Amino acid sequence: MENQTSTTTGTGTADPNAKFESGKTHARQAAEDLRAAAEAKAQELRSTAEAKASELRDRAEQAYSDVRNRARTLREDGEQYVRENPTRAIVTALGVGFVLGLMFRR
Repeated sequence: MENQTSTTTGTGTADPNAKFESGKTHARQAAEDLRAAAEAKAQELRSTAEAKASELRDRAEQAYSDVRNRARTLREDGEQYVRENPTRAIVTALGVGFVLGLMFRR
């Protein structure tokens, strides 16, 4: 036996237009619910991505700053060493150049 839950006309038969309108309304509401859920999920993903991007940007800036400071310190230490030991620095540079020349000759 069928269970009819739709609107019936005065003759006792189901009104096809009422069923159609009810189906349209239901489909429209379902589509609206899906759209709202998709927008909410997209906003959540966007917020998560923005937070992660900000975190990574901060970490990259910190790493860049650390590398710059380390390079500056190495350069200053190198300059100080050369000023304090000019002869040793020249002999070391000549030795490194000689070794590199031998390596590239082969």
